Amino acid sequence: MSPAPLGRRYSGEAYNEPGGRAEGRKPLNDATKYVASRGRPTLEWSRSVLIEGDAAEGVAALKQEDGPELQVHGSGNLVQTLLRHQLVDEFRLWVFPLVLGSGKRLFADGTVPAGLRLVDSTVSTTGVMIGTYEPAGEIVTGSFALD
Repeated sequence: MSPAPLGRRYSGEAYNEPGGRAEGRKPLNDATKYVASRGRPTLEWSRSVLIEGDAAEGVAALKQEDGPELQVHGSGNLVQTLLRHQLVDEFRLWVFPLVLGSGKRLFADGTVPAGLRLVDSTVSTTGVMIGTYEPAGEIVTGSFALD
């Protein structure tokens, strides 16, 4: 599992399911977790490391090191910061076949508009669509034609 930069509202408990089903969470539990925070949170989740100072500068420094890819799991605020500083090399977006009607937007107000290029896609046996995108620069308008 790749190291995972996380926002300050992370919780190791979110990845430890009750009822003995935590084996699927083991890769993330075993990975180094880099935590970006404006405060000084207590890092109780094993292998958690606080990014000292500016989050964008900290992630930029991590990207220069040798090691596995960095991944962000569900931290909309951190993603916004990384987008503003052009530190996102790839998006892996999972679309689940359900409608909840509410929730926090990943690309919220203040997101810098940018084009994306689809580089890979798959659909799971349960209907989850997984798209891999790379930044493609400025937005180019067009049509929805399939040609």
